[in-house]
Amino acid sequence: MFDHVKDWLNRTFTETERHHALESLPPPKAPEGQALSECRLVVLDCEMTGLNPSKDQVIAVGAVAISNFEIPLRDQFDLVLRRPEADISKTVLIHGIGPEALSKGHETEEALLYLLNWINGDPILAFHSDLDQSFLEKTLRQTLGYTESHLWLDVAELLPAMFPNAQPRAGRLDNWVDHFALELTERHHAAADALATAELTLMALNRATKTGITSLDQICEKLRHYRRLKRLHRQ
Repeated sequence: MFDHVKDWLNRTFTETERHHALESLPPPKAPEGQALSECRLVVLDCEMTGLNPSKDQVIAVGAVAISNFEIPLRDQFDLVLRRPEADISKTVLIHGIGPEALSKGHETEEALLYLLNWINGDPILAFHSDLDQSFLEKTLRQTLGYTESHLWLDVAELLPAMFPNAQPRAGRLDNWVDHFALELTERHHAAADALATAELTLMALNRATKTGITSLDQICEKLRHYRRLKRLHRQ
């Protein structure tokens, strides 16, 4: 982690400073007019204490950025939140985040403020994004009172939309990773899963450009078309 990140997270914010930091956050960006070759996308993954947004908690966030069809190694986010009270009995064997890590994690408010600054209002992608979105938005609302709505895109929809003849059975992240023979050093770790999802996203974006899709709003329209077709096939 870079020095400026450490300095930020090691600070003790007063209520006035925290309020000012919240008021100064970059607003979410709309997709209109954003060329894929120029926009920055944030690919995010959360680790939680369970899968119920009403009672479970976010305990770690990993994210990587995509800029100009590349994944800059220096443009990443990977933090465990300080949640010593969290019940991890059902999930610790999956993500490996134990009580000691949660006790030594970063203060939640400062970490979330830094995350929002780092996201910079850019569109957010995740695999099965509804789950990550519901958890993160709840956490931001309860912790910071933050209610802005970012643009979220689901990579679990983007992949079959761009590769309709290559849909792995079940459509899980692991299935797509295996389908494209990606090499992963770790799984069920927020940053590693975010990186794998970003690599798959790059494949989908490269395929999109070959079909004449060059802007973010065209990607959004492609996903809307995919969802319409999916509903029709279910009828």
